[in-house]
Amino acid sequence: MTQIVAYTDGGCRGNPGVGGWGVLLRSGERERRLQGSAAHTTNNRMELTAAIEALSALKRPCTLTLFTDSTYVQKGITEWLPNWQRRNWRTAAGKPVKNADLWQALQAAAAPHNVDWRWVKGHAGDPGNEEADRLANAAMDEHTETAA
Repeated sequence: MTQIVAYTDGGCRGNPGVGGWGVLLRSGERERRLQGSAAHTTNNRMELTAAIEALSALKRPCTLTLFTDSTYVQKGITEWLPNWQRRNWRTAAGKPVKNADLWQALQAAAAPHNVDWRWVKGHAGDPGNEEADRLANAAMDEHTETAA
């Protein structure tokens, strides 16, 4: 299986507000950058979207190390999701899981791959995380300029 490293990041100006996501994919010496935006969204939705887009960009099953600075994404997919499913997409308090549509999309996008979900501290100088953050911010800038 192909070895891939992905850095993902999402952000929002206002929460909710204009959001953006960025992805840096690496396979050996090759790199691919992806970014996108949304007019009215939340930070968590953009973090999830970045991870979904990273996985969806892969054409065949891969072994992937996915870095995110979102504990929401990392813990959600590795720890919380099985319990949400067992409770029919309800939290321990019995409330509907927020962003269930994106959690389900993330789970489906990850299914063909062997993913190692890793948390990295944001804005701490990690070059891959900094690039994903730059892409997310560029997407927000482009969205704002286009809307003006």
